[in-house]
Amino acid sequence: MGKAFEKIAGGFEDAIAFAGGDASRGREHPPLDVRAIRAATNKTQKEFAEAYRLPIGTVRDWEQKRRQPDAPARVLLHLIQAEPETVAQLVAKAEKHPA
Repeated sequence: MGKAFEKIAGGFEDAIAFAGGDASRGREHPPLDVRAIRAATNKTQKEFAEAYRLPIGTVRDWEQKRRQPDAPARVLLHLIQAEPETVAQLVAKAEKHPA
């Protein structure tokens, strides 16, 4: 069998082991409290979504636990949590000067 198949099969084995309770075979990220991150910025959902160029529906889904942020969104949310005004300024600046 090819290397790609071996990697896929290994991934399935890890997923099955993780689902069976072997925490060493997977990675879990604790859920983010998006509502608390937003509340700390003193912004409404709409203001938060606009400031950080996020779809309002996505913010609502995160806050209502219907969805969890993916890896890039988690990074953005952690940055917002640490430096909300700086991130808002950088996002606004990037929008004015697209690559």
